[in-house]
Amino acid sequence: MTSHSETRVLPYTAQQMYDLVADVAKYPEFLPWTAGATIRSVTDRGDHQEMLADLVISFKLFQERFGSRVRLYPERKRIETEYIQGPFKHMESVWQFRDVPHGVEVSFRTDFEFRNRLLQHAAGVFFHQAMTQIVRAFEKRAQALYGARSTA
Repeated sequence: MTSHSETRVLPYTAQQMYDLVADVAKYPEFLPWTAGATIRSVTDRGDHQEMLADLVISFKLFQERFGSRVRLYPERKRIETEYIQGPFKHMESVWQFRDVPHGVEVSFRTDFEFRNRLLQHAAGVFFHQAMTQIVRAFEKRAQALYGARSTA
């Protein structure tokens, strides 16, 4: 299994970053390799909402659709994603946002394993670089939406 985690402090609020990551439908506008996003349903579960979403990932000749269950915890500023359909044997990710002096602490972790061993090996070669690019894409999106220094 391949995993990645990082924590950063950014000059935004926890609410701003939570809202940005929770807006899955907008991912194709700014996330690398994301060719499409469809929200199948959103269900209120009391303390959280559960979203079923499909993403189309496109990289060179590889294009794959996969389904995810996204649990949105607005009070806790936490987003959990669990793979439910597609090329993975296993995939999970967690975003956690916490207001701190001068901004927000953003914690992200993910781990996954492809069903296909060849894909898993190929992913292992560029996985950490790809995850870093994805996290940076969220940072750039925050700057575009909220400005360079918005902690109001």
